[in-house]
Amino acid sequence: MAEIEETPLPGVGVRYAYTTGGGDRLSVVHHHSGRVQVYLSEPRDPDTARAVLDMDEDDSRVLAELLGASRVVREIDRLQQSVAGLSIEWLDVPEDSQVSGSSIGDLEIRSSTGVTVVAALRTGQTLPVPGPDFVLRGGDTLVVVGRPEDCRRIDELLH
Repeated sequence: MAEIEETPLPGVGVRYAYTTGGGDRLSVVHHHSGRVQVYLSEPRDPDTARAVLDMDEDDSRVLAELLGASRVVREIDRLQQSVAGLSIEWLDVPEDSQVSGSSIGDLEIRSSTGVTVVAALRTGQTLPVPGPDFVLRGGDTLVVVGRPEDCRRIDELLH
C-alpha cells in the first residue's frame, strides 16, 4: 500500500499526496469550504500540476462511488451480518482521553474489554493489527472487532 503524506495548508485545508504505481504524483487538496482539487504531477516536480480537477462535495461522493467506496461499505455490512453477534467499530480516541499515552498492552484492551484492535489510523496512515506496544494518542481512530457490548465497553474506556 502506498504511503500517503498529509500536509496541513493553513487557511486552506489539507493536502494528501502519494506516488502512484505508475510513478505519477497524485495530490488531493480538501479545502475547509468542502471543495476538493485533484492534482497530478511527475515525482521529480511535485509542485507543477499536469492536470487539475475541481470538485464540490457531491462530485467527491460520486468519484468515491466510482472508485468503489460503496462496495467496501457493502462488503463490511455483509461481513457484519454474516457473523452473528460480531461488530466492527471505528472509535475515536479523544484529544483529552485519559488513555492517551498508554499502550494497548498497558490497558490490557483484549482482556479488559473483550475486543480486538484490528487497525489504528493516525494522521492519514493506517497501521494494521497494532501490537501491544502501540501507544494510543488523542486523535487516533481504532478499528475494533467484538460483541456490541464489548465495543461499548472500549468506547467508554476511551472516553
